[in-house]
Amino acid sequence: MSDERRLAVLRAIVQDYVDTSEPVGSKALLERHQLGVSAATIRNDMAALEDDGLIAAPHTSAGRIPTDAGYRLFVDRLAAIKPMSQAERRAIGHFLDGAVDLDDVVDRTVRLLSTLTRQVALVQYPSLTRSSVRHIELVGVSSDRLLVVLITTTGRVEQRILLSPIDLTSADGADILARVRAEVGTVAAGMPLAEAARGLADLPSRLPVGEAALTRAVAAALADALVEEREERVVVAGTSHLARHIADFPATLGPVLEALEEHVVLLQLLGTASEHGTLAVRIGHENPYVGLHSTSMVTAGYGAGTDRVAGLGVVGPTRMDYPSTMAAVRAVAAYVSRILDP
Repeated sequence: MSDERRLAVLRAIVQDYVDTSEPVGSKALLERHQLGVSAATIRNDMAALEDDGLIAAPHTSAGRIPTDAGYRLFVDRLAAIKPMSQAERRAIGHFLDGAVDLDDVVDRTVRLLSTLTRQVALVQYPSLTRSSVRHIELVGVSSDRLLVVLITTTGRVEQRILLSPIDLTSADGADILARVRAEVGTVAAGMPLAEAARGLADLPSRLPVGEAALTRAVAAALADALVEEREERVVVAGTSHLARHIADFPATLGPVLEALEEHVVLLQLLGTASEHGTLAVRIGHENPYVGLHSTSMVTAGYGAGTDRVAGLGVVGPTRMDYPSTMAAVRAVAAYVSRILDP
């Protein structure tokens, strides 16, 4: 059996099984696909694919379904990811371009991915540890209260209110605030967050007493934002789509739903995507978590420029339309990256 013909038969079985959810037999392959060989040849090819562990019989019938290894070979041998139509691309751009801030971008993205793929969508918030400072604003809100606003290159905004050691409404206080604002901006703007944190911590030692006291308070207020120590966030949408695929899960949806509730698990999976930046597909037992062994996960990193600061993707049954899902994830990741890199 030639490798090309075997791949053609496997591709036909994957396509039919994804479309119909029914085991595929040699007769169906002859009727639906122009394979150019006899029924006996197809049966021989299917037997060879089964021996190789690429297809299996779910019960004692003539039909076969792809295994995890079969799906993997199918995905690896895709000549190209099916491009999205111009109408689909315009719809993605129109939907995401209306976002007003980072929270809105993430919310729109996760809903869009779920709608496009009809799977469970996941979007990780941009990691502060991979972001840089775009701007730090200091705003006096009363005589002894100062609003500190951190804006990162990924559009994330952190705000802190602090007690001011000086009277911000006095003439001297206003002058000190203006000088501190300039000093903080000079030290932090454009710097990775960890470096900005170190620079702000050292800054008070180089300033006069009045400015040093206020700068020290600002640095302390920003410390927990600049040096990320708290858990990152993942937004999930479309869990109800799993109910449409209940027959694709061998026992129960329980383990899958439990895994989707474990954000630490999702962060680790999406974190790998954001580190590599490229489109990745994990199929069945390739997922490192037992609860996701009956699923496939398609992920991609996104971020400003060439920096990948977070991941997004979808989770669904292994009986998935891989070409369309991969195209949607890749396109949405590209659009979100474009939004974050104005």
